[in-house]
Amino acid sequence: MSVLGMEQHFKTWAECAPRLVAVAAGHEPADLVISGGKLVSVQTREVLDGWQVAVSDGRFAYVGPDASHCIGPQTEVIDACGRYLVPGLCDGHMHIESGMLTPAEFAAAVIPHGTTTMFTDPHEIANVLGLAGVRMMHDEALMQPINIYTQMPSCAPSAPGLETTGFEISAEDVAEAMAWPGIIGLGEMMNFPGVINGDPQMLAEMAATMNAGKTVGGHYASPDKGVAFSAYVAGGAADDHEGTAEADALARVRNGMRSMMRLGSAWYDVESQITAVTEKGLDPRNFILCTDDCMAGTLVNDGHMNRVVRHAIDCGCAPLVALQMATINTATHFGLERELGSIAPGRRADVILTSDLTTLPIEQVIARGQTVAKDGVLTVDCPHYTWPENSRGSIHLGKKLSGVDFEIQAPAGANSAKVKVIGVVENQAPTKALTADLPVTDGVIEGQEGVCQIALVERHRATGDVVNGFVSGFGYEGRMAMASTVAHDSHHMIVVGTDRETMATAANRLGEVGGGVTVWKDGEELALIELPIAGLMSDQPAAEVAAKADQMVSAMEACGCTLNNAYMQHSLLALVVIPELRISDLGLVDVTKFELTDLIETPE
Repeated sequence: MSVLGMEQHFKTWAECAPRLVAVAAGHEPADLVISGGKLVSVQTREVLDGWQVAVSDGRFAYVGPDASHCIGPQTEVIDACGRYLVPGLCDGHMHIESGMLTPAEFAAAVIPHGTTTMFTDPHEIANVLGLAGVRMMHDEALMQPINIYTQMPSCAPSAPGLETTGFEISAEDVAEAMAWPGIIGLGEMMNFPGVINGDPQMLAEMAATMNAGKTVGGHYASPDKGVAFSAYVAGGAADDHEGTAEADALARVRNGMRSMMRLGSAWYDVESQITAVTEKGLDPRNFILCTDDCMAGTLVNDGHMNRVVRHAIDCGCAPLVALQMATINTATHFGLERELGSIAPGRRADVILTSDLTTLPIEQVIARGQTVAKDGVLTVDCPHYTWPENSRGSIHLGKKLSGVDFEIQAPAGANSAKVKVIGVVENQAPTKALTADLPVTDGVIEGQEGVCQIALVERHRATGDVVNGFVSGFGYEGRMAMASTVAHDSHHMIVVGTDRETMATAANRLGEVGGGVTVWKDGEELALIELPIAGLMSDQPAAEVAAKADQMVSAMEACGCTLNNAYMQHSLLALVVIPELRISDLGLVDVTKFELTDLIETPE
């Protein structure tokens, strides 16, 4: 089955064509007609006052000034009452698991915000459960009343030789997945050194994708825009969301890539890049808006792609241009321009009714010709996949941890030690490689104000191994610890704390509950989010997960952390493909050199 016909309950354009023609010609009545509004044409970047649409079999049949000839006795007629008709919003790059939700619950959370299409990369679950986990995500995605396309994860591990995952993805896995009905392309190619150096597996994965006529997702996190960047682009990556500055956006689009600008829960990379359009005047059709990572709390309290579009407008982007970046630009990039992303004949009838193009209130959402949300309330069911037993119980610590497991031994006889420190940067994915002179007590290196301990606890193979280091920027105080089994991308357990016994308590707690996030202070658990599916997701409603996430944020604040969405910073401390310094199950990683490095610096 082709990608465009992937939903068994939704007809392809070819299957619908005879009736679409008949409805447009007035020979048969439409299922739905929307009149009395202003149609936003993202194809021409204009507002067509009074234009109407007729819908048949979930697709637009007629789009024009008068759809009265399409109305029959059984036709549903919606009076837009002067509101704008906007294409349903598309998220060009995102990870459902980052919301701590399953695809069904994620869809339920974002539909009321006007998102009708998502391009998702489930590489989080791929690292834990392998190809089987990707298939689980793919299958639940296809069950939803909106369009959820899956990109086959490319890098598990993200950096071979620098981390150990629960499962590994092979070129053969990628080739197999390209035949699945919901696979739209290859997920972000994070192993950019591998591509640049001609790694056979990376090139084989991209070749399998391109041979299938699908899109290769990019992820180039290096600041080097010279020969290395050119080599990466030559490998086939068609987009990139890792830009943080205008120069990054320029480099992408000038080399034929699409620049994906993200606003997630903690990534604020739109404002610094959109000036390429708003000030330099570059063609906006090669720019795409996306979220990358959004927590459940952001989805419930702030929105999804509607939030990103509003933010782009606040950054000086014209509303119609911002809407293009979240609709037709995205569809075109993935080869789906004639399937979705605009209000035009034959396309999926995904449309938002809104009274203002700048503030973008989402007043009614229609997906595939059916009202799916109204006034912020979901009006359809989002079916759940039956998650098998092997998707749960994935936390294998091997032993009960104690404070001793988190001790860092100093060089013999030392009263202090100079160590490398991971420096967290607020609202950005990259970290800083810092150093600090730390005190030594009874042969053990201690943290100090502003510098606390970080540990990676192996959780896939029950080895009992713990890798220790130091991190700064969270502002934690007192006797506390925070642990999470969401630890991009290998998803071992990350524990950050100021007290070793408390770190052990937090880690053991997640072993007991089967994964999640927990925050402890002074011997008391302040917050717990249970994530039983792969240690990454809950199958509970988004509002319930968001409430627990809000409690987690409050608990982090109670421990002294004031960073915006610092949990996202916490969960990325093991992401060994984004500079400058990270931690893995194999040790401390210098991501500027892509090599392991010593924690303790040796005096020269």
